[in-house]
Amino acid sequence: MVTGAGGMGGAGGMGGAGGMNSVGVVGAGIVGLAVARQLSAAGVPVTVFEKEDAVARHQTGHNSGVVHAGIYYAPGSAKARLTRRGVGLLKAYCADRGLPYDERGKLVVARDAAEVVKLRELERRSQVNMVPGLRWLDGAGLRELEPDVAGVAALLSPSTAITDYPAIARSFAADVTAAGGQVLLSTPVTGLRAHRAGVEVDTPGRAFTVGRLVICAGLQADLLAVAAGGARAPEIVPFRGEYLRLTPRAATRVGRMIYPVPDPRYPFLGVHLTPRVDGTADLGPNAVLALAREGYRRTDVSLAELYRLGRSAAFWRLARQHWTTGLREYRGSFIRRAYLAEARTYLPWITMADVTGAPAGVRAQAVDARGGLVDDFRISQAGPVTAVRNAPSPAATASMAIAEHIIEELRLPLSNQER
Repeated sequence: MVTGAGGMGGAGGMGGAGGMNSVGVVGAGIVGLAVARQLSAAGVPVTVFEKEDAVARHQTGHNSGVVHAGIYYAPGSAKARLTRRGVGLLKAYCADRGLPYDERGKLVVARDAAEVVKLRELERRSQVNMVPGLRWLDGAGLRELEPDVAGVAALLSPSTAITDYPAIARSFAADVTAAGGQVLLSTPVTGLRAHRAGVEVDTPGRAFTVGRLVICAGLQADLLAVAAGGARAPEIVPFRGEYLRLTPRAATRVGRMIYPVPDPRYPFLGVHLTPRVDGTADLGPNAVLALAREGYRRTDVSLAELYRLGRSAAFWRLARQHWTTGLREYRGSFIRRAYLAEARTYLPWITMADVTGAPAGVRAQAVDARGGLVDDFRISQAGPVTAVRNAPSPAATASMAIAEHIIEELRLPLSNQER
């Protein structure tokens, strides 16, 4: 859900770093850079603040690289609308810039009769969301396309693609600077003060004043939104997604992305097989609680994050509702055979010899005050601050469309080239 509280005003009311006619963007992931790119292309002075020494260091640089077609999302939701718009924009951008975009296709596989019912619901959603080229396959049709995949039925999405999101983010950053904007790396935001005239942004080197601020900070989004005067909820709870990488020989056995039918109670899509544009292929991710906001390893523990979780009523409500699922995910995390057991339900040939370890990612999952996992995108507005409060997958796919939405809320004109 895209929510708002208060208007953003017109372009004439914006201020900026070194002047009152620019916008600040916190976060140089793909969403923040997409916003900055469109603003700078529209002639608005933009400054991007990024605490890391390179762009795309967190969610953008640790995801599976999938360009989602819109199969899963509730019709009419922000995810459904912005994903379908985002796919077209992203495909055109990659073609224009010579960036990888491989329409490898995806199969969502039903493993038994109960999952066939759920798969029919995904088919209905896909049709309402106008996912192109979708086909229903029975077991024989599935085996004809992918002989090494087991299942009783499948949905084929031929337009689902894989790409290189870090490369796209770097290209967006180059577009920003070419248009006269700034991307300030190694520049963490240490304080925010919103007032009627704009927002003061503190960094270790200097303070900036901007008339409008857009927070696209992923794992830090809730903390910065609260610092800027926003509501505490939803809160970010970090979930580590661990992957296994197929050996080169195993990676050649399946050509398409292979997904199980997801559990409708969760916004996670289950352990799936994803080829990557570099020729490798990964299994995953699972979803285990990370003990640090950027806890990419099991040993990454933040006492501050543990203290925050311990004091969070929303987190404890979440834990009470889903503790059994959490234990199952942790079992797969620590016991590789248990992890593979899930994949073997649709890739029965997978063995321990077919996989090695792979880098993990951390998902910034928003949790509402009742302990519910926020499924849809959530973007809030309060005075001069726009905060992207929940933008997990498929936010990378939808990034250019999310940027359009935010800029429409800012009431900034876009050039015809950018529409």
